[in-house]
Amino acid sequence: MKQSPRNTRVSKAEWLERALEVLESEGVQGVRVERLARDLGIAKAGFYWHFRDRSDLLQSLLDHWAHEFTAVVTANPDLLEGDPKKRLYEAMLMILEHDLAKYDLAIRDWAAHDSAAAKAVRHVSRTRLDFARSILSDLGFRGRQLEMRARLFVGYHTWEHATFRDLSKKERRALLRLRHKLLVSR
Repeated sequence: MKQSPRNTRVSKAEWLERALEVLESEGVQGVRVERLARDLGIAKAGFYWHFRDRSDLLQSLLDHWAHEFTAVVTANPDLLEGDPKKRLYEAMLMILEHDLAKYDLAIRDWAAHDSAAAKAVRHVSRTRLDFARSILSDLGFRGRQLEMRARLFVGYHTWEHATFRDLSKKERRALLRLRHKLLVSR
């Protein structure tokens, strides 16, 4: 993705998206200021418009992942009220359609060796579980039934992208409908 430097400014979101892509393909050691600047076709100095240093970039990357790949679902006002069956289905569909687990494996790999990343993963996991528990509780599930269903929801959606890469979107949608039926059935 090598480009010649351009004179336009690159947004913070563009830096973070490129950093996620590099994280996924090469791990955190590949996420370097010089590398990202080159990939984005901008001078390294452009980095400092948005970040103090690489540590700030990495913390911003974790915050970006938590927001753009979790909070967009768990804090979505349309998914917090109304029919719980519909809310659960819409959340599942949103995760699938926007590939919101795409970087989970890379982030979790990073978290195995970094305390800040591990803290972010724990926070995101709790947030996802609390979200699923809330909807499933609204459906009347309690105790172990509630916990098992919430963990199935989070576990499957966290690992589907990495584990079942060969499935087409059509197959994923068909399985999503079956999974939804399983999760809401008594």
